[in-house]
Amino acid sequence: MLQFQTYSSEPFDDNQVYQPAEDSWLLTQAAKDEAQPLDRILEIGVGSGAVSEQFSKTHFVVGTDINPHAVSLAHTKGIHVIRTDLFSGLCAQFDLILFNPPYLPTKSEERVEDWLEYALDGGEDGCDTIERFFATARSYLTDNGRVLVLLSSLNNAERVNGILQTHGWDSSLVLDEIVEGERLYVLRCVPI
Repeated sequence: MLQFQTYSSEPFDDNQVYQPAEDSWLLTQAAKDEAQPLDRILEIGVGSGAVSEQFSKTHFVVGTDINPHAVSLAHTKGIHVIRTDLFSGLCAQFDLILFNPPYLPTKSEERVEDWLEYALDGGEDGCDTIERFFATARSYLTDNGRVLVLLSSLNNAERVNGILQTHGWDSSLVLDEIVEGERLYVLRCVPI
C-alpha cells in the first residue's frame, strides 16, 4: 500500500509546468475509454495534473513528476503526487499507467536549462525517456496491467517499435489525431 507524506503546497511557477494541450486531451480520451472501475492508475509525468484530475474522483490515482513546480501544481488539485524520476522509489503496482513522455527530438545545443525542458526534451531522436520508461514499466503493472503512451510522428517509428520489441511489449493503436501537421497517437501496450 502506498503511503503519502503530507506537505503544504510550495509556491510554483506556471511557466515551468507543461500546460495541457491537444496531446493531453488525446491521452485523456484514450484513458477514459480504457479505464475500468477498479483500476489503480499511475500517471508518469503528471505535469499540470489535467489528465489525472479526470480520474481522481472515481479511481485511486497517483502521479509522478521530476519537476517540483508540476508536483506542487498537481497537489493543489488533490492528486496524490510524488516528486521522482519516472518510477524511482515506487514499490506499488498499477492496473493502468499513463504516460505523455517528453518526445521532442532535441539536439544538445538546443537544450534549455529549466524545469519545463523535462517535459519536452526527448533526446536526439525524441526516444530517450521513452526507452527508459519501457525498460522498467512492467515491474509496476499488475498481472492484467496495461500502459497508454502518447507518441508523435516526430519520433522515429522504427526506433519506437525497436524499443517495444527489445523490452518485450506488444502494442496497438487506440487513438490518433493530426495537429498542425504532426500526428499524435496513443498506443496501448502490454507486456508479452
